Amino acid sequence: MAVLLSLLSACAYGVSDFLGGIFARRSTAWQVATTGQASSTLCITLAALVVAGAPVGTDFAWGALAGTGSGLGAAFLYRGLAGATMSVVAPISAVGCALLPVLAGLALGERPTPTAAVGIVLAFPAIALISFVRDPDPGHRGGVLDGVLAGVGFGLMFIALGRTTDDAGLAPLALMYLCSTVSVVAVATLLRQRWRPRVAADWRGAVMGPIGVTAVIAFYLATKHGLLSIVAVITALYPASTVLLAAALLKERVAPWQSLGLAVAALAVGLVAWG
Repeated sequence: MAVLLSLLSACAYGVSDFLGGIFARRSTAWQVATTGQASSTLCITLAALVVAGAPVGTDFAWGALAGTGSGLGAAFLYRGLAGATMSVVAPISAVGCALLPVLAGLALGERPTPTAAVGIVLAFPAIALISFVRDPDPGHRGGVLDGVLAGVGFGLMFIALGRTTDDAGLAPLALMYLCSTVSVVAVATLLRQRWRPRVAADWRGAVMGPIGVTAVIAFYLATKHGLLSIVAVITALYPASTVLLAAALLKERVAPWQSLGLAVAALAVGLVAWG
């Protein structure tokens, strides 16, 4: 069950990133992020009113921490991508958001089976290969710091969500998205970036709300059925969905190293599921 939920989360995250990339072509990435996060906040709040739960104080603390990590991760990711450093920022952030939860899980006493451990190890080069894109401007080779900070932010979100209690329900996730939205707006304001929607096209990011909520809920439930170190790694394979969608719908060519990464990712998931 945990593997299936993690794959669902990865697919939803991949679809969300794919749509975000398309929407950002006519709006700023910050406007897309703001409307997307705000839409997710509304969707998860409505769901939390329906789904019963018994959260305690620590659940809300973890939810707030997850939201801060998510918002800061998105902010630094978008700042890096805006600087034409996708070839650096994307793979570093993707690997980082998997590495931190794995280390946290092991520190908390998780012990994957030997077969699953091999799958976890193979997932890291797969994530890097799938995420890597050729930089259109070889002169832009910065962005390492942005990639690291984005990975830390997303990794922190995964860890915090995994620490909530089994009976918490969806209320902590609603707080998470609220904190995430506030974080994105705050960083955009500090960086003097446009984040307020101005025209109709700027609101298209709202479509990503339900998709993002699906990804988070699937990950959240997966952590209740499996090890954080496994769930986070499989979820971090989300760039595979983005690459496959771009190839199928936009006819973008899949680079040889990405094809290799997809094959290694499939092997990694198989080993984790088998273990």
